[in-house]
Amino acid sequence: MNKLNHVAFIMDGNGRWGKKRNKSRNFGHLSGVSTVKKIVTTSIKLKIPVITFYVFSTENWKRPKTEINFLFRLIIDYFEREIKNVVSNGIKINLIGNIKPLPKKIKFSLKKTTQLTKKNSKIIVNLAINYGSKDEIVNALRNLKTKITIKKLEKKLYTKNLPDPDILIRTGGHKRLSNFMLWQLAYTEIYFLEKLWPDFNSTDFKKIIFNYKKIKRNFGAI
Repeated sequence: MNKLNHVAFIMDGNGRWGKKRNKSRNFGHLSGVSTVKKIVTTSIKLKIPVITFYVFSTENWKRPKTEINFLFRLIIDYFEREIKNVVSNGIKINLIGNIKPLPKKIKFSLKKTTQLTKKNSKIIVNLAINYGSKDEIVNALRNLKTKITIKKLEKKLYTKNLPDPDILIRTGGHKRLSNFMLWQLAYTEIYFLEKLWPDFNSTDFKKIIFNYKKIKRNFGAI
């Protein structure tokens, strides 16, 4: 039975979910937060050590400014409201991506949250914010001062202290990686779901894990 160390999520479909209900895209993003909370709770119960959410990509800056501002405000409000629960549940929040270009308020909120949760060890929740895998790899290469090897390059990635994902789950019906963890997903089991992110639930998650544990993983061997 395969050991499960890390599950990553591309949370696609929030905007479409809102529109389907004759609401705004932002209504969909708001509903998507509830799904994140459910998945974190389920991951803790299942004793999954690391999970990663693709929150905001380097390409998402192309979206309307009002939507970007809403997304950032949503993150700030969530941690202001839930930080006590996050800490008491042993959740360590870790950031993946280049947060330097982010607005001051969300940057402050994220830094404060990572500081308050840094000693927690029940689960690591990675938030990939202003993340782009191509940028990550280029930056890692720029920071290498010695001969390039796989191990040396991996130590310069945002995920340097983390196991690669065993599972990637993408909701929303699209079958692409969207510049997410291109290096780390080399041997990841990938699940593309038609369901939009706000409709994804713990039962769906558990079914995928059950399927994963039965798969024979060869990593290039026979």
